[in-house]
Amino acid sequence: MRPRIRRRPIAEINVVPYIDVMLVLLIIFMAATPLLSQGIRVDLPAAPAEPLPPNEREPLIVELDKDGRIFINHGAAPAQPVAPETLVNRVSAVLIHRPDTAVLIGADEAAPYGQVVRLMSLLQQAGATSLGMITDPPEP
Repeated sequence: MRPRIRRRPIAEINVVPYIDVMLVLLIIFMAATPLLSQGIRVDLPAAPAEPLPPNEREPLIVELDKDGRIFINHGAAPAQPVAPETLVNRVSAVLIHRPDTAVLIGADEAAPYGQVVRLMSLLQQAGATSLGMITDPPEP
């Protein structure tokens, strides 16, 4: 009869499953990141203006692109254009709940002046009493 050899259990952590999980998470985050950083291309005019003081509340930003489409950073899909009626409803809802919210307009440099004025009129209908304009700093 052969003598029994007792084998000791291996007390090491198997890291291969952890590496697999990390690679899967990395792939998921790499695929999801471009979906989270969508935006609208608006060429803002350059102007030597002072930046606004920091505020604890996020301002309400309404953007107008060169094609006349309106975007708002409040709502489920900020990268989707909104109709003028929807804009008035959303802005008035925000201003009713938070009347001290800053309303800023980011209009494309190529947007016609008449469209910018119509946008300002819509924001006035929604209850915005003061509007700010977003610009890019001038090139040095």
